[in-house]
Amino acid sequence: MNQYNHLLEEMRNKLPLGESFDVMERDLSIGGKNTTMFFVDGLTKGSVVQLVMSFLLAIPPQAMERAKTAKEFIKYNMPYLDTLTEADVDTALKHLYSGLLPVLIDGYDEIIIVDIRDYPSRSVEEPSKEKSLRGAKDGFTETLMTNIALIRRRLRDNNLIFKAFVVGKTSKTDVSIAYMKEKADEKMVEKLSFYLKSLKLDTTTVGEQTIVEALGRMQKWRNWMNPFPKVRYTQRPDVVSAHIAEGKIAIIIDNSPTVLIVPAGIFDFVQDVDDYYFPFITGNYFRLLRIINAIVILFLTPIYLLIGQGDIPIPINIDFFVPDENFAISLFWQFILLEVAIDGLKLASLNTPESLGMSLSVIGALILGEFSISSGWFIPQTILCMAIVALASFTQPSIELGYGVKFMRILILIGAAVWGIWGAAIGLGIGLLWLVTTKTIGGSSYLYPVIPFKWSALKRLMFRTTK
Repeated sequence: MNQYNHLLEEMRNKLPLGESFDVMERDLSIGGKNTTMFFVDGLTKGSVVQLVMSFLLAIPPQAMERAKTAKEFIKYNMPYLDTLTEADVDTALKHLYSGLLPVLIDGYDEIIIVDIRDYPSRSVEEPSKEKSLRGAKDGFTETLMTNIALIRRRLRDNNLIFKAFVVGKTSKTDVSIAYMKEKADEKMVEKLSFYLKSLKLDTTTVGEQTIVEALGRMQKWRNWMNPFPKVRYTQRPDVVSAHIAEGKIAIIIDNSPTVLIVPAGIFDFVQDVDDYYFPFITGNYFRLLRIINAIVILFLTPIYLLIGQGDIPIPINIDFFVPDENFAISLFWQFILLEVAIDGLKLASLNTPESLGMSLSVIGALILGEFSISSGWFIPQTILCMAIVALASFTQPSIELGYGVKFMRILILIGAAVWGIWGAAIGLGIGLLWLVTTKTIGGSSYLYPVIPFKWSALKRLMFRTTK
């Protein structure tokens, strides 16, 4: 049995031909030589397939005699850029299920792989969560090569490197890391490359959170209850490009429009794309507003609880804001129930059709709010405080960090309800201990550049500088 028949038999044995209707085999003759090609219907571009086949069928026998190997055949007879050879059948099958076209020709001991893929994908549009008032309006899609092209378009530099990996025993998901050579930490690049090569995941799909959790297990993160995000998530190419240019590393995952940025400390989450699309003063105002809102989000409800319990003297100017009558439900439980209710409304909005979104807002804001006050369950002041917290949370670009702050706020609330002002201080101390003991994926301090302190780096993160 010659090598062509051996490769053909191995391919046919491993492929579900006749079982799965979208996996197809096509036999033809090229220059008098038997040829077989395999493809997956739905992952290939029909016009390109017709062009490739019409060209192959037009190759004369003399041209075939000139090419003694598969590489020579590509050199003399294949005027297509994305063409390669592969001797391993399993690798060829991986290419097949990625939308490429394996071509077996009698007389050659390697398989010719032609890129004719055409994935179903949506258009490049601005992410709904990360909209900007100015600047670019494009966003990542679920196609890996499209996302890579969006980054390459912005960073036209020889030092921009993309490394490819395959993750997942079942899904065989394409994963790429992007970094700027000579700016990114080479040890971090090597560590990430080692981790991605070593990942053994037997899942149907590999998403961004799957990668993060797998990397966490490999690095043996002990504090699994820590709610603060270890990476930054974004769907904006301009944000990823800016971080890569600063020396960060991006992890791009096929089938996901979300790109991971590592390493990420807590101060990386206070930055937003609009800071750099507006004048210097306006950009710094936006950033200052987000920092103030972060403080409000963390401390507003615990401070109001301490004032309501009498642990903190009521300022004379806001004594009207703290009622002196008894409540049907204590202030603490009102805040806890409102925390849960707001998250419930958020989840409900995610599963509500757009045509019914206004109805959900009316029901949540008017009917439920008014009824809860008139029935005596809640007082207007607690609802107002939680409304301010909920609105302020929308100014933060990171949903993940927002929930980390939320859990820290609830911890302070519990401490304030049990032990008063000292309990609130204990809750705040535990939250700060979370932050101090948290490490990034690279192993550095989560609070850098505060711990260890470096003013020049902290200044760039807290304020938009002119340099």
